[in-house]
Amino acid sequence: MKDLMQTLTMSQTGMDEVQSILGSPENPLLQPFLDVVAKYGTPEEINAKAAASRDLGNLKARLKDMGSPYLADLDWLEAQIAAGAFISMEDYAAQHGASDAAPTGTEVTLEISACQYFPWLIAQAKRCIAEGELMPGRIIRVRNMAESEGDQGDLLALNAAAQILGSTVVETLNTNGVDGSNVHLGGPDTLAGYFGGIGMPNDYPLKWLDEYLHYYTECGTIQALNISPGQLMIGYMLNLLGVDNEFKVSVFYAGHDSAHGVFYTLAMAKMMQRSDGRSPLKGLNLSNSVNAQTIMDIAAIRDQLGMRDSVRIEHHITEAYKSIVRQPYNRRDDLLEVAQTVTNIAAKHEGGEPETEATRDHPSDIFDYFVSKEEMEKTGMMAQAQTNYMDKHAAMQNTAQALAKTGVGLIGAANLHK
Repeated sequence: MKDLMQTLTMSQTGMDEVQSILGSPENPLLQPFLDVVAKYGTPEEINAKAAASRDLGNLKARLKDMGSPYLADLDWLEAQIAAGAFISMEDYAAQHGASDAAPTGTEVTLEISACQYFPWLIAQAKRCIAEGELMPGRIIRVRNMAESEGDQGDLLALNAAAQILGSTVVETLNTNGVDGSNVHLGGPDTLAGYFGGIGMPNDYPLKWLDEYLHYYTECGTIQALNISPGQLMIGYMLNLLGVDNEFKVSVFYAGHDSAHGVFYTLAMAKMMQRSDGRSPLKGLNLSNSVNAQTIMDIAAIRDQLGMRDSVRIEHHITEAYKSIVRQPYNRRDDLLEVAQTVTNIAAKHEGGEPETEATRDHPSDIFDYFVSKEEMEKTGMMAQAQTNYMDKHAAMQNTAQALAKTGVGLIGAANLHK
Protein backbone atom coordinates (compact mmCIF):
# COMPACT_ATOMS: atom_id res chain seq x y z
CA MET A 1 0.00 0.00 0.00
CA LYS A 2 2.89 2.37 0.69
CA ASP A 3 4.09 1.88 -2.89
CA LEU A 4 0.64 2.73 -4.18
CA MET A 5 0.51 5.89 -2.08
CA GLN A 6 3.75 7.06 -3.65
CA THR A 7 2.16 6.93 -7.10
CA LEU A 8 -0.35 9.64 -6.10
CA THR A 9 1.78 12.52 -7.30
CA MET A 10 0.66 15.51 -9.36
CA SER A 11 2.28 16.18 -12.70
CA GLN A 12 4.58 19.18 -12.54
CA THR A 13 4.34 19.35 -16.34
CA GLY A 14 0.58 19.63 -16.11
CA MET A 15 0.75 22.42 -13.53
CA ASP A 16 3.31 24.27 -15.63
CA GLU A 17 1.02 24.03 -18.65
CA VAL A 18 -1.93 25.42 -16.70
CA GLN A 19 0.26 28.26 -15.45
CA SER A 20 1.46 29.04 -18.97
CA ILE A 21 -2.04 29.38 -20.39
CA LEU A 22 -3.43 31.33 -17.42
CA GLY A 23 -1.73 34.58 -18.46
CA SER A 24 -1.26 33.83 -22.13
CA PRO A 25 -2.58 36.23 -24.82
CA GLU A 26 -3.81 33.07 -26.57
CA ASN A 27 -6.15 32.30 -23.67
CA PRO A 28 -9.61 33.34 -25.00
CA LEU A 29 -10.88 33.92 -21.46
CA LEU A 30 -8.26 36.46 -20.48
CA GLN A 31 -9.02 39.63 -22.44
CA PRO A 32 -12.79 39.70 -21.75
CA PHE A 33 -11.98 39.26 -18.06
CA LEU A 34 -9.44 42.10 -18.10
CA ASP A 35 -11.87 44.34 -20.00
CA VAL A 36 -14.45 44.08 -17.22
CA VAL A 37 -11.85 44.76 -14.54
CA ALA A 38 -10.54 47.78 -16.46
CA LYS A 39 -13.96 49.46 -16.18
CA TYR A 40 -13.23 49.91 -12.48
CA GLY A 41 -9.53 50.83 -12.68
CA THR A 42 -6.30 49.15 -11.72
CA PRO A 43 -6.31 46.62 -8.86
CA GLU A 44 -4.83 49.31 -6.59
CA GLU A 45 -7.54 51.78 -7.59
CA ILE A 46 -10.26 49.17 -7.15
CA ASN A 47 -9.06 48.30 -3.64
CA ALA A 48 -8.85 51.99 -2.74
CA LYS A 49 -12.42 52.59 -3.94
CA ALA A 50 -13.61 49.58 -1.96
CA ALA A 51 -11.88 50.77 1.21
CA ALA A 52 -13.50 54.19 0.86
CA SER A 53 -16.92 52.71 0.13
CA ARG A 54 -16.91 50.54 3.26
CA ASP A 55 -15.45 53.21 5.55
CA LEU A 56 -17.95 53.50 8.38
CA GLY A 57 -17.88 57.30 8.38
CA ASN A 58 -18.50 57.40 4.64
CA LEU A 59 -21.35 54.91 4.87
CA LYS A 60 -23.06 56.96 7.58
CA ALA A 61 -22.52 60.19 5.64
CA ARG A 62 -24.18 58.67 2.58
CA LEU A 63 -27.13 57.53 4.67
CA LYS A 64 -27.45 61.02 6.12
CA ASP A 65 -27.35 62.62 2.66
CA MET A 66 -30.21 60.41 1.44
CA GLY A 67 -32.25 61.02 4.60
CA SER A 68 -32.27 57.33 5.49
CA PRO A 69 -34.20 56.39 8.64
CA TYR A 70 -31.61 53.67 9.22
CA LEU A 71 -28.94 56.12 10.35
CA ALA A 72 -30.73 56.62 13.67
CA ASP A 73 -30.75 52.86 14.18
CA LEU A 74 -27.00 52.70 13.64
CA ASP A 75 -26.49 55.50 16.15
CA TRP A 76 -28.70 53.61 18.62
CA LEU A 77 -26.69 50.44 18.08
CA GLU A 78 -23.40 52.21 18.72
CA ALA A 79 -24.83 53.80 21.87
CA GLN A 80 -25.96 50.41 23.21
CA ILE A 81 -22.50 48.94 22.65
CA ALA A 82 -20.86 51.89 24.37
CA ALA A 83 -23.22 51.45 27.33
CA GLY A 84 -22.38 47.75 27.64
CA ALA A 85 -25.99 46.74 27.02
CA PHE A 86 -25.13 43.40 25.41
CA ILE A 87 -24.14 40.37 27.46
CA SER A 88 -20.43 39.60 27.56
CA MET A 89 -19.25 36.21 26.38
CA GLU A 90 -17.86 35.54 29.86
CA ASP A 91 -21.24 36.18 31.47
CA TYR A 92 -22.98 34.13 28.80
CA ALA A 93 -20.68 31.18 29.43
CA ALA A 94 -21.21 31.52 33.18
CA GLN A 95 -24.98 31.39 32.71
CA HIS A 96 -25.16 28.57 30.17
CA GLY A 97 -21.91 26.62 30.45
CA ALA A 98 -21.45 23.55 32.59
CA SER A 99 -19.13 24.04 35.55
CA ASP A 100 -17.35 20.74 34.85
CA ALA A 101 -16.92 21.31 31.09
CA ALA A 102 -13.26 21.56 30.13
CA PRO A 103 -12.43 24.05 27.35
CA THR A 104 -12.05 22.22 24.04
CA GLY A 105 -9.87 24.86 22.39
CA THR A 106 -12.28 24.93 19.45
CA GLU A 107 -14.70 27.67 18.42
CA VAL A 108 -17.96 27.77 16.47
CA THR A 109 -19.23 30.86 14.67
CA LEU A 110 -22.93 31.55 15.15
CA GLU A 111 -24.45 32.11 11.71
CA ILE A 112 -27.93 33.13 10.56
CA SER A 113 -29.52 33.15 7.11
CA ALA A 114 -30.95 35.19 5.71
CA CYS A 115 -31.13 38.71 7.14
CA GLN A 116 -33.10 40.15 4.25
CA TYR A 117 -33.94 43.55 5.73
CA PHE A 118 -31.89 45.86 7.93
CA PRO A 119 -34.76 46.51 10.43
CA TRP A 120 -34.74 42.79 11.26
CA LEU A 121 -31.18 43.15 12.53
CA ILE A 122 -32.23 45.96 14.86
CA ALA A 123 -35.19 43.94 16.15
CA GLN A 124 -32.79 41.07 16.75
CA ALA A 125 -30.40 43.33 18.68
CA LYS A 126 -33.22 44.61 20.89
CA ARG A 127 -34.21 41.05 21.72
CA CYS A 128 -30.60 40.18 22.58
CA ILE A 129 -30.40 43.08 25.02
CA ALA A 130 -33.70 42.16 26.65
CA GLU A 131 -33.03 38.42 26.88
CA GLY A 132 -29.26 38.28 27.33
CA GLU A 133 -28.79 36.52 23.99
CA LEU A 134 -26.02 36.50 21.38
CA MET A 135 -25.98 38.29 18.05
CA PRO A 136 -24.56 36.29 15.14
CA GLY A 137 -20.92 36.47 14.18
CA ARG A 138 -21.85 35.74 10.58
CA ILE A 139 -24.79 37.12 8.59
CA ILE A 140 -25.99 35.75 5.24
CA ARG A 141 -28.09 37.81 2.83
CA VAL A 142 -30.11 36.61 -0.16
CA ARG A 143 -32.08 39.78 -0.95
CA ASN A 144 -32.18 41.26 -4.44
CA MET A 145 -29.13 43.53 -4.45
CA ALA A 146 -30.58 46.32 -6.59
CA GLU A 147 -33.72 46.40 -4.45
CA SER A 148 -31.66 46.56 -1.27
CA GLU A 149 -29.39 49.27 -2.68
CA GLY A 150 -32.41 51.42 -3.55
CA ASP A 151 -34.36 50.82 -0.34
CA GLN A 152 -33.47 53.87 1.75
CA GLY A 153 -29.89 52.66 1.96
CA ASP A 154 -30.70 49.19 3.31
CA LEU A 155 -27.54 47.71 1.75
CA LEU A 156 -25.31 50.50 3.08
CA ALA A 157 -26.89 50.29 6.53
CA LEU A 158 -26.42 46.53 6.73
CA ASN A 159 -22.76 46.83 5.76
CA ALA A 160 -22.28 49.57 8.34
CA ALA A 161 -24.06 47.54 11.01
CA ALA A 162 -21.86 44.52 10.35
CA GLN A 163 -18.79 46.64 11.03
CA ILE A 164 -20.34 48.03 14.20
CA LEU A 165 -21.25 44.52 15.36
CA GLY A 166 -17.91 43.01 14.42
CA SER A 167 -19.65 40.38 12.27
CA THR A 168 -18.95 39.16 8.76
CA VAL A 169 -21.63 39.49 6.11
CA VAL A 170 -22.10 37.66 2.80
CA GLU A 171 -24.25 38.95 -0.05
CA THR A 172 -25.88 36.93 -2.82
CA LEU A 173 -25.50 38.87 -6.05
CA ASN A 174 -28.33 39.06 -8.56
CA THR A 175 -26.23 37.14 -11.09
CA ASN A 176 -26.89 33.94 -9.21
CA GLY A 177 -27.99 31.28 -11.66
CA VAL A 178 -31.74 31.77 -11.14
CA ASP A 179 -31.81 35.03 -13.07
CA GLY A 180 -32.67 33.56 -16.44
CA SER A 181 -29.11 32.53 -17.23
CA ASN A 182 -30.31 29.29 -18.79
CA VAL A 183 -32.93 30.41 -21.29
CA HIS A 184 -34.19 26.86 -21.79
CA LEU A 185 -35.38 26.42 -18.20
CA GLY A 186 -38.52 27.80 -16.65
CA GLY A 187 -40.85 26.60 -13.92
CA PRO A 188 -41.91 23.14 -12.72
CA ASP A 189 -42.49 21.98 -16.31
CA THR A 190 -38.71 22.08 -16.87
CA LEU A 191 -37.67 20.94 -13.39
CA ALA A 192 -35.67 17.97 -14.66
CA GLY A 193 -33.51 20.39 -16.64
CA TYR A 194 -32.11 21.76 -13.41
CA PHE A 195 -30.58 18.37 -12.58
CA GLY A 196 -27.68 19.46 -14.74
CA GLY A 197 -27.19 22.40 -12.38
CA ILE A 198 -28.64 25.91 -12.48
CA GLY A 199 -25.24 27.04 -13.57
CA MET A 200 -23.91 30.28 -14.96
CA PRO A 201 -23.54 29.53 -18.65
CA ASN A 202 -21.73 31.40 -21.39
CA ASP A 203 -20.83 34.96 -20.35
CA TYR A 204 -22.63 34.96 -16.99
CA PRO A 205 -19.43 34.61 -14.93
CA LEU A 206 -18.31 37.91 -16.48
CA LYS A 207 -21.68 39.47 -15.63
CA TRP A 208 -21.17 38.29 -12.08
CA LEU A 209 -17.69 39.88 -12.08
CA ASP A 210 -19.13 43.19 -13.28
CA GLU A 211 -21.82 43.11 -10.61
CA TYR A 212 -19.36 42.16 -7.88
CA LEU A 213 -16.95 44.97 -8.73
CA HIS A 214 -19.84 47.46 -8.69
CA TYR A 215 -20.88 46.53 -5.14
CA TYR A 216 -17.27 46.11 -4.00
CA THR A 217 -16.31 49.62 -5.09
CA GLU A 218 -19.60 51.42 -4.42
CA CYS A 219 -21.33 49.85 -1.42
CA GLY A 220 -18.74 48.29 0.85
CA THR A 221 -19.59 44.70 -0.09
CA ILE A 222 -16.56 42.47 0.30
CA GLN A 223 -17.77 38.90 0.43
CA ALA A 224 -20.17 37.35 -2.06
CA LEU A 225 -21.73 33.95 -2.53
CA ASN A 226 -20.41 31.74 -5.36
CA ILE A 227 -22.40 28.93 -6.88
CA SER A 228 -20.48 27.70 -9.93
CA PRO A 229 -16.96 26.68 -11.03
CA GLY A 230 -16.87 29.65 -13.41
CA GLN A 231 -17.46 32.07 -10.56
CA LEU A 232 -14.72 30.44 -8.53
CA MET A 233 -12.25 30.77 -11.38
CA ILE A 234 -13.18 34.44 -11.84
CA GLY A 235 -12.68 34.97 -8.12
CA TYR A 236 -9.27 33.31 -8.14
CA MET A 237 -8.15 35.30 -11.18
CA LEU A 238 -9.30 38.56 -9.59
CA ASN A 239 -7.31 37.75 -6.46
CA LEU A 240 -4.20 36.98 -8.53
CA LEU A 241 -4.48 40.43 -10.14
CA GLY A 242 -4.24 41.97 -6.69
CA VAL A 243 -7.91 42.73 -5.91
CA ASP A 244 -8.74 41.84 -2.31
CA ASN A 245 -12.00 40.09 -3.11
CA GLU A 246 -13.58 37.40 -0.96
CA PHE A 247 -16.18 34.73 -1.53
CA LYS A 248 -17.81 31.78 0.10
CA VAL A 249 -19.05 28.76 -1.82
CA SER A 250 -22.79 28.13 -1.64
CA VAL A 251 -24.50 24.88 -0.74
CA PHE A 252 -25.85 24.99 -4.31
CA TYR A 253 -22.33 24.37 -5.63
CA ALA A 254 -22.24 20.70 -6.62
CA GLY A 255 -19.68 18.41 -5.01
CA HIS A 256 -19.46 19.50 -1.39
CA ASP A 257 -21.31 16.42 -0.21
CA SER A 258 -18.10 14.45 0.36
CA ALA A 259 -14.54 15.03 1.51
CA HIS A 260 -13.39 14.08 -1.97
CA GLY A 261 -15.40 16.92 -3.51
CA VAL A 262 -14.12 19.41 -0.97
CA PHE A 263 -10.53 18.26 -1.57
CA TYR A 264 -11.04 19.12 -5.26
CA THR A 265 -12.18 22.67 -4.40
CA LEU A 266 -9.50 23.27 -1.78
CA ALA A 267 -6.73 21.95 -4.04
CA MET A 268 -7.72 24.46 -6.72
CA ALA A 269 -7.88 27.24 -4.15
CA LYS A 270 -4.40 26.33 -2.93
CA MET A 271 -2.91 26.31 -6.42
CA MET A 272 -4.58 29.63 -7.30
CA GLN A 273 -3.51 31.55 -4.20
CA ARG A 274 -1.20 34.54 -4.44
CA SER A 275 2.53 34.24 -3.85
CA ASP A 276 1.93 35.66 -0.36
CA GLY A 277 -0.54 32.84 0.34
CA ARG A 278 -3.71 34.92 0.08
CA SER A 279 -6.81 33.13 -1.21
CA PRO A 280 -10.24 34.74 -1.72
CA LEU A 281 -11.98 31.56 -0.52
CA LYS A 282 -13.23 32.28 3.00
CA GLY A 283 -16.12 29.91 3.56
CA LEU A 284 -17.41 26.58 2.34
CA ASN A 285 -21.07 25.59 2.70
CA LEU A 286 -21.46 21.84 2.90
CA SER A 287 -24.34 19.82 1.52
CA ASN A 288 -27.16 18.98 3.92
CA SER A 289 -26.36 15.30 3.37
CA VAL A 290 -22.89 15.21 4.95
CA ASN A 291 -22.49 13.36 8.22
CA ALA A 292 -20.24 14.09 11.19
CA GLN A 293 -17.40 11.85 10.01
CA THR A 294 -17.38 13.54 6.60
CA ILE A 295 -17.12 16.96 8.23
CA MET A 296 -14.16 15.77 10.29
CA ASP A 297 -12.49 14.35 7.17
CA ILE A 298 -13.05 17.66 5.37
CA ALA A 299 -11.53 19.54 8.28
CA ALA A 300 -8.48 17.24 8.27
CA ILE A 301 -7.84 17.95 4.59
CA ARG A 302 -8.37 21.68 5.07
CA ASP A 303 -6.03 21.78 8.03
CA GLN A 304 -3.30 19.78 6.28
CA LEU A 305 -3.45 22.26 3.40
CA GLY A 306 -2.74 25.06 5.88
CA MET A 307 -6.19 26.59 5.42
CA ARG A 308 -7.67 26.01 8.86
CA ASP A 309 -7.75 29.67 9.84
CA SER A 310 -8.68 31.04 6.41
CA VAL A 311 -11.49 28.74 5.25
CA ARG A 312 -14.51 28.37 7.50
CA ILE A 313 -16.58 25.20 7.22
CA GLU A 314 -20.24 26.29 7.27
CA HIS A 315 -22.84 23.65 8.07
CA HIS A 316 -26.63 23.95 8.18
CA ILE A 317 -27.95 23.14 11.65
CA THR A 318 -31.53 24.05 10.75
CA GLU A 319 -33.09 24.61 7.34
CA ALA A 320 -36.08 26.45 5.92
CA TYR A 321 -39.13 24.38 6.78
CA LYS A 322 -40.49 24.31 3.25
CA SER A 323 -39.14 23.74 -0.26
CA ILE A 324 -35.58 22.57 0.42
CA VAL A 325 -35.24 19.49 2.70
CA ARG A 326 -37.37 16.80 4.28
CA GLN A 327 -38.48 17.80 7.76
CA PRO A 328 -37.80 17.52 10.60
CA TYR A 329 -34.22 18.61 9.88
CA ASN A 330 -31.92 19.41 12.82
CA ARG A 331 -28.18 18.67 12.77
CA ARG A 332 -27.28 20.05 16.19
CA ASP A 333 -26.16 16.68 17.56
CA ASP A 334 -23.71 16.28 14.68
CA LEU A 335 -22.34 19.75 15.39
CA LEU A 336 -21.86 18.98 19.07
CA GLU A 337 -19.83 15.91 18.13
CA VAL A 338 -17.74 17.63 15.46
CA ALA A 339 -17.08 20.80 17.45
CA GLN A 340 -15.15 18.88 20.09
CA THR A 341 -12.19 18.58 17.73
CA VAL A 342 -12.88 20.80 14.68
CA THR A 343 -12.39 24.56 14.90
CA ASN A 344 -13.29 27.39 12.50
CA ILE A 345 -16.69 25.93 11.77
CA ALA A 346 -19.94 27.89 11.49
CA ALA A 347 -23.32 26.74 12.72
CA LYS A 348 -25.72 28.05 10.10
CA HIS A 349 -29.37 28.55 11.03
CA GLU A 350 -31.63 28.88 8.02
CA GLY A 351 -34.78 27.73 9.77
CA GLY A 352 -36.35 27.65 13.19
CA GLU A 353 -36.67 24.58 15.35
CA PRO A 354 -38.82 22.15 13.32
CA GLU A 355 -41.21 21.83 16.24
CA THR A 356 -41.72 25.60 16.26
CA GLU A 357 -41.99 25.87 12.49
CA ALA A 358 -44.79 23.28 12.46
CA THR A 359 -46.95 25.60 14.58
CA ARG A 360 -46.62 28.63 12.27
CA ASP A 361 -49.37 29.66 9.89
CA HIS A 362 -46.53 30.51 7.48
CA PRO A 363 -43.46 28.41 8.23
CA SER A 364 -40.19 29.53 6.68
CA ASP A 365 -39.98 28.82 2.95
CA ILE A 366 -36.76 29.08 0.92
CA PHE A 367 -38.77 30.56 -1.96
CA ASP A 368 -39.62 33.59 0.20
CA TYR A 369 -36.08 34.80 -0.49
CA PHE A 370 -37.13 35.62 -4.04
CA VAL A 371 -40.27 37.61 -3.16
CA SER A 372 -39.89 41.37 -3.60
CA LYS A 373 -40.38 43.76 -0.69
CA GLU A 374 -43.29 45.32 -2.55
CA GLU A 375 -45.01 41.96 -2.80
CA MET A 376 -44.17 41.18 0.83
CA GLU A 377 -45.86 44.36 2.01
CA LYS A 378 -48.81 44.11 -0.38
CA THR A 379 -49.69 40.58 0.69
CA GLY A 380 -48.99 41.06 4.40
CA MET A 381 -46.08 38.61 4.34
CA MET A 382 -43.52 40.94 5.91
CA ALA A 383 -44.57 40.35 9.53
CA GLN A 384 -44.64 36.60 8.93
CA ALA A 385 -41.20 36.68 7.35
CA GLN A 386 -39.79 38.59 10.33
CA THR A 387 -41.31 36.00 12.66
CA ASN A 388 -39.58 33.29 10.62
CA TYR A 389 -36.30 35.18 11.01
CA MET A 390 -36.70 35.45 14.77
CA ASP A 391 -37.43 31.71 14.90
CA LYS A 392 -34.02 31.19 13.26
CA HIS A 393 -32.51 33.47 15.90
CA ALA A 394 -34.12 31.34 18.63
CA ALA A 395 -32.68 28.18 17.07
CA MET A 396 -29.25 29.85 17.03
CA GLN A 397 -29.57 30.55 20.77
CA ASN A 398 -30.39 26.89 21.41
CA THR A 399 -27.25 25.91 19.54
CA ALA A 400 -25.14 28.43 21.45
CA GLN A 401 -26.37 27.14 24.80
CA ALA A 402 -25.81 23.52 23.81
CA LEU A 403 -22.25 24.30 22.70
CA ALA A 404 -21.51 26.33 25.85
CA LYS A 405 -22.38 23.31 27.99
CA THR A 406 -19.66 21.27 26.27
CA GLY A 407 -16.83 23.79 26.65
CA VAL A 408 -16.76 24.81 22.98
CA GLY A 409 -15.97 28.48 22.37
CA LEU A 410 -18.56 30.69 20.68
CA ILE A 411 -18.02 33.44 18.11
CA GLY A 412 -20.85 35.93 18.06
CA ALA A 413 -20.76 39.60 17.13
CA ALA A 414 -17.21 40.40 18.26
CA ASN A 415 -17.78 44.03 19.26
CA LEU A 416 -20.84 43.20 21.37
CA HIS A 417 -19.94 40.05 23.25
CA LYS A 418 -16.35 40.60 24.32
